[in-house]
Amino acid sequence: MHIDVSDQRVDVTPSMRNYATSKLQRLERHFDHVTQTHVVLSVEKQRQRAEATVHLAGTKLFADAVDASMYAAIDALADKLDGQIRKYKSNVTDHHRGVSPRRA
Repeated sequence: MHIDVSDQRVDVTPSMRNYATSKLQRLERHFDHVTQTHVVLSVEKQRQRAEATVHLAGTKLFADAVDASMYAAIDALADKLDGQIRKYKSNVTDHHRGVSPRRA
């Protein structure tokens, strides 16, 4: 998975970049088909904002989070994307594969 971290109106420190990368790496534990993730970190007045677009095989997922701390915003963003990927995976997975229907 390729993770691209960019910034708007804020200087992203290497530790912040590593933190975002490590948090978003855990998305691969739930779904193997994550191809690319684009993360944008920005500051609007006193609000720290983190948003991401995750490219999966066949679709895109988007989430954003706003908090007083950039690290807390990244945590919330990772949790939101984690839930979206688990939901997408359950919709894609065929739970009845190989089971013949019961005959009446």
